[in-house]
Amino acid sequence: MSAPSSETERTDQPAKSDGFIRGLAQAIGGPIGEHATSPAARRGRFWTAPRIIMALVCMTLAFSWVQKSPCQDGDWQKNIQYTRFCYTDVLALYYAEGLNEGKVPYVDHAVEYPVVTGYFMGALGLPVHALGDRYPEINQGKWFYNANALVLSVLAVASAGVLLALRRRRPWDAAIFALSPILLVTATVNWDFLAIGLAMFGLYAWARRWPILAGLLLGLGGAAKLWPLFILGPLFVLALRSRRVQAFLLALAGAIFAWAATNLPIAIFYRTSWNRFFELNDTRPIDWGTLWYIGRFLDAKWNSGAVGDQGPFQWLSDHIPTLNHLSYALTVLACAAIGLLCLLAPRRPRLSQIAFLVVAVFLIFSKVWSQQYVLWLLPLIVLARPRWGAIIAWTVAEIGYFTAFYAELLGSGGKPVIPEGTFVLASTLRLVTVAVLVGLVVREIWRPELDVVRDTYDEDPDGGTFNDSPDADWTIKLRRWLNIEKTPAAPAIPPPLVEAEQH
Repeated sequence: MSAPSSETERTDQPAKSDGFIRGLAQAIGGPIGEHATSPAARRGRFWTAPRIIMALVCMTLAFSWVQKSPCQDGDWQKNIQYTRFCYTDVLALYYAEGLNEGKVPYVDHAVEYPVVTGYFMGALGLPVHALGDRYPEINQGKWFYNANALVLSVLAVASAGVLLALRRRRPWDAAIFALSPILLVTATVNWDFLAIGLAMFGLYAWARRWPILAGLLLGLGGAAKLWPLFILGPLFVLALRSRRVQAFLLALAGAIFAWAATNLPIAIFYRTSWNRFFELNDTRPIDWGTLWYIGRFLDAKWNSGAVGDQGPFQWLSDHIPTLNHLSYALTVLACAAIGLLCLLAPRRPRLSQIAFLVVAVFLIFSKVWSQQYVLWLLPLIVLARPRWGAIIAWTVAEIGYFTAFYAELLGSGGKPVIPEGTFVLASTLRLVTVAVLVGLVVREIWRPELDVVRDTYDEDPDGGTFNDSPDADWTIKLRRWLNIEKTPAAPAIPPPLVEAEQH
């Protein structure tokens, strides 16, 4: 097959490449035709695809702010935070963490989050408290929430910008992120976009072949929420396969430096406060909606729960250290399987595919799966598998869980709003749809001809230095020994297109 001869042929058009979008397009006349205006002729127009995407994400975040507005004054009477679906940790923890009293995170109060999140809380909360002392008539909680919502929204917009930068030939993939109801309802529930923004910029730095900067950003992200550090695992395995271990070591050094530089001052001088995050995670029981929660519910159908008549999940619920060890072991085993898949796949997997799998299996086996953790997966699945149909099904399950979770909270202090089985069903559907996404990504790694990103890019657009190196000899011998043939390399990108990409 000859190489594409024009930029039009190399730019993805979802109405042609995505079956779900192609079906929807029939309502407006079908996919774009052969005689439509070419991309070159449209360059002078203001509303290009990236600008449309950025406008859409701003619109979604504006609606998100409106959706949370009933809770901004902090007057949460009659469970308004649940009936209006506007609960946010940001406002609740302004008071719970003592920021309204001027307490400095970690110094005066042991914050339950990693240090970069605590620094951020203090950086916005303490000035708001000082302003409130000067002007007692202002609502400090409202000011604090809105300041956080603004910064977190900027980080969300920046994350959309990174998606566009990483997929210049597939700009409409970022619309999955920009229009997501997940973004609408969870963007400012907690400070997760701190870690997401840093992780996305870390992936972009790696794609641009800046491994030290990538490591620094991932390390900072890991100091805000732990999960960005998990991306170092995919980098390591891909580095082994591509013989680019030196680049990985530079990223690892950057990550260690950034994490240590942000953590050591608190760990040395305020050790008890620093330990709070780790102690809390170590002692937390089974949380709402997890695999373990579902199992405990099923146990209760056949066992009374009394000593000597407990199912395995109920027993684990009463023995948290054992539950911790089992959760960690299952996660490690799943990550080892992902690493083996990465080494044995016929063609070297894309970085975002492996990163998505690692974060997803961590959530599947974790004993804690807070509602806003879904945001961790959203940009990664856009990069890993930008297929609208499966992502919409997953989104419906996530929004269903979001609704059932608030109904469960409403009934936790009195008469149940929904049967417990309904909440468990919503939790199960969320778990199943994430597992399905994992399975689909694994399938496309093993059968790279099904990967739509491969249809647009000859190499991994996130791969950075990995793209310059053939597979290590030992991995080739291993696949030959296992009779796994490597997919022939795709033809090189024509020089004019490379030049257009660089500009």
